[in-house]
Order: sequence, then structure tokens, then C-alpha cells
Amino acid sequence: MFQGTLRGDVRVTRNRVRLSGGADWQVDFRRRTTGRAPRSAMEIATVRRTLNHTLTELKRAIDRHWVAAAADLYALAWQQAAGAPPSETRQQRALLQSYKEILASRPWQEAERLQASSSAPSVRPSLPGRSTAAPSRPPSVSLAEKLEPVRSSQQQDRTKKTVAPRVRPAARPVPAAAAAAAAAAAAAEHPPRQAQPALLATARLYEIATGLRPLLEETAKDGATTSWPLIRKRLPGLGRLHPDDESVILWLVDEDRQAGQPLLAALVTTGNRQMHPRFAVIAEQLGLPCGTNTAQQQTTWSYEVLKVHQHWRHRRR
Repeated sequence: MFQGTLRGDVRVTRNRVRLSGGADWQVDFRRRTTGRAPRSAMEIATVRRTLNHTLTELKRAIDRHWVAAAADLYALAWQQAAGAPPSETRQQRALLQSYKEILASRPWQEAERLQASSSAPSVRPSLPGRSTAAPSRPPSVSLAEKLEPVRSSQQQDRTKKTVAPRVRPAARPVPAAAAAAAAAAAAAEHPPRQAQPALLATARLYEIATGLRPLLEETAKDGATTSWPLIRKRLPGLGRLHPDDESVILWLVDEDRQAGQPLLAALVTTGNRQMHPRFAVIAEQLGLPCGTNTAQQQTTWSYEVLKVHQHWRHRRR
């Protein structure tokens, strides 16, 4: 696994803050990628062996149409795959991706609905003419409510002399059109901020990255670029992600690359097909230095996009 170079240069940090919008996410990004404790060869072999056993059980559950067991084994397999670098579990994750297509197919979903309906608890039918509901009890009345307060003659005279308070006239109701116009004006003046999605588990990030890499390879063969909104349209079931999760996913995609391959993360751009603000930090964590200012980073990114298109242009589809 590539170990990215951690730079402590103040100028670089200051420039990245201006480019990416803050330095806090970079610290967390390094912690979730190259900052993880490295796995020994024995630990990676243990992860593979355990994962292979889970995949065997998953294949057995799929063949026998054990819907619930297959769903649990599928989630467990991704948790185990996240225990090693993506480059160490490439074959196992490709097999998991093929099982995902089976679990998302229409026949499998219909079998899932049938098993869920058959396992639902049955309701005992009630006999005709006989109510099964428990007889209603009169509401309990407390002792304090039963006993009426005893008043003296002086208190009764005072209550007779008291004058009822003056009731203010009710405010005139505001017309619905005026209320709607006022609400629209307030919303236009202070638009609500869209809350950021919650961070996903590592296993889910591995699953998304495994499905995203073939999509980026097809984009490279077409000589095009993409963006996260377009990715969400092409990957079924993928919702809006936290920007920090997007960065980790792109790092996972290129950590799985072969030696000498350019970075597919360069193809993920902003809406106007410009360099993604976080590309420089992701690339440096993958061993590609991008310079210390915006012009150098822009040049590095443009050249990397060109290399990606040239590398995948003549690959078989």
C-alpha cells in the first residue's frame, strides 16, 4: 500500500486551506487512509482466509435461497474485507460485487418478499358475534376529584362579587395568500442549510469504491470526466455522501490500482469540469506530489487526466 508523504510546510498547509476549504478534514482523511495501522503479512492472510470462508457460506445461502442468511453474510463479508487494504482483497471483492448483482435482482427481491410474508405472525380470527376486545373500564376517578371543596360563606360572597375579566377581541385572521407570501419571502432571505450526511462505516466505503472503479474505467475509455451527481445517477442506491467519505472512496479506488496506472480519481471533477478541490491532497496520499500552489496543482491534474485517457483508451470493454 502506498504510504503518502506527510508535509508539514506552512506554505503548503496554508495554500491547501485556501484550495480545499479547511485543514481539519485533511487530518481526518490521513487518519482514515494512510494513517491506519499497517497489517502484517500474517494478519492479511488471516483476513483472506476468514473472508474466503464467509464467501463460501454466502454462495451456499444464495444457492439454497436463504434470504436472511445471505443478507447477513453479505454485510459480514464487507466488514471482513475492510480489515485489509483494497489491493490485498481484489479477487474477493470482485466476487462480492457479482453476488451483489444477484441479491439486487428482481427474482431475489420477490423471493425475499415471499419469505417475509410467510414468516409474518398470523392473527387468530375472532368468532362471529363475539367481540375479542377487552371490556372497557370506566375511567378511574381519584379521591381528590370525588370530594368537592368546601367553601365558607365569606368565600362564596367574594366569588359573587368578582367581576369577569374583559376579553380582548380576537385578532383578524391573516389571509392564506398573504401568509404564504410572507413565508416565501423569509425563506428567500434566509435559505435553510442542507445538513451534511453522516459518515459511513468503513465496510460501506469499501463496497462503494469497489463498484465505482469499473464506472471510472468506462469513463476513462470514453475520454470523459464525471462528477459525484452523475455518479449517483449511475450507481443505483447511492445517495448523497459526506465530502470526507467521498475523499476516502476515491483514495480506496486508486489504492487498488496496478503499478504504473494513473489516478482514476482525477476524472471526478466539479460541476463545471474543473479540478476537484480535494484532488491534490488525495493524490499526495497516493504518492503523486502536486506542487505547492494552485497553478502547479492544476497542471498536475490536467496531465493526470490526459494520462488516464491514454492509458484506458485501448483497453478492452
